[in-house]
Amino acid sequence: MWNVRGGGLYACGFAVTFLWLEAISFIEDFKEIGLLLDGQIFQFILNFIIDSFQNTLQAFMWPVDIVQAVPPFGAIGLGVAFWLFPIYAKKPIEAWLFDDQKTK
Repeated sequence: MWNVRGGGLYACGFAVTFLWLEAISFIEDFKEIGLLLDGQIFQFILNFIIDSFQNTLQAFMWPVDIVQAVPPFGAIGLGVAFWLFPIYAKKPIEAWLFDDQKTK
C-alpha cells in the first residue's frame, strides 16, 4: 500500500504561522483576563474561538504574506523554498515527526 504523509513546505508554513498567530492571540487574550474577573467568561471564550478561526484562515494564506512583504524577493524566495524544501528539509522533518515508523 501507499504510505502517503502529505505535507511539505506549505504544511510546515501553515503550522508555524498558525502557532505564531495563536501565541500572539493568547498573549492578547491574557491581557483581557479582566473579562473573566468581571464574570464575562462566555465573551472571553467566544473571543478566543473567533480569534482561533481567524488565525486558521490567515495561516492558510501564509504564502501571500511572504510575497507581499518584500516584492519581488518574497516571491522569488518562496519559489526557491518550494524547490529546495523537498530536497533538504523534508526527510529530516519526516524522521523527526515519524520516528516510530520506518521512512523511505
